[in-house]
Amino acid sequence: MSIPVLERKRFMIGKYEIIAQPIPHSAHMLRYTVFVDGTRIGAMASVPSVSDCLFLEKPPIVPPLMPYQVAYRPGRPKKGAPSRAAVEAPPPPREDLPQGMSFPQATDER
Repeated sequence: MSIPVLERKRFMIGKYEIIAQPIPHSAHMLRYTVFVDGTRIGAMASVPSVSDCLFLEKPPIVPPLMPYQVAYRPGRPKKGAPSRAAVEAPPPPREDLPQGMSFPQATDER
């Protein structure tokens, strides 16, 4: 006894023509091929909707891939290079604070 195979179906969804045919070696799965004006635009394994057909007809624009470039690769510093602490900017002195801004005075509470 052989496994029953589904028959081929043809139907329309909007302006799109769908042909559902059995996937080889499968008892109940179908491949849905989508056509628009007689031109094949794609195929799916699930029943397509109008939005799926639109996506197959006009896929979104994908920007080109940029090659991966390593711009900053910190590693072991070279001999004689200044330390990172010396390279970083020191905190601003108290005289450079905006007018009206003051630090609280430290009090010794012992």
